[in-house]
Amino acid sequence: MAAEHFTTPDATALRRAYYAEVAGRYWKRSVTEAEIDQGLLDFPADDLVPPTGWFVVGRLDGRPLACGGIRLLDPATAELTRVYVDRRARGTGGGAALLAALEEAARELGATRLRLDTRTDLVEARALYARHGYREIPAYNSVPYAQHWFEKTLDAAAS
Repeated sequence: MAAEHFTTPDATALRRAYYAEVAGRYWKRSVTEAEIDQGLLDFPADDLVPPTGWFVVGRLDGRPLACGGIRLLDPATAELTRVYVDRRARGTGGGAALLAALEEAARELGATRLRLDTRTDLVEARALYARHGYREIPAYNSVPYAQHWFEKTLDAAAS
């Protein structure tokens, strides 16, 4: 896992794959390239750069197959966003490694807790968060499509 600007070719391809999967699962159909383009415009990643955030790309055998971002909501709270592991890398520990890298990036920004929102149909994501110490909390935002909200208190050192 390594920090990477969200506009690099690999990061862009992963963000497009993320949007295609989450939108496709929500709409229960394949998503068009135009819909992906619009989704990226509707949900920009401009704040996923220091000092307000980070974007991370994970590679397996040199291939970019995972990504995720964090953004500061306030000086103590960071939010996970665009967490994605390509199907070819699921079950390899990539999700756990991605969460660990994002948690460390949040600590580097001074955050002491992480939050996220997700949907009911993203069962694998919800299971991953629960396995890694995220607990469900009341809604902290009114983001469209959000149905579940999670939070984790970060230890001072990586766990």
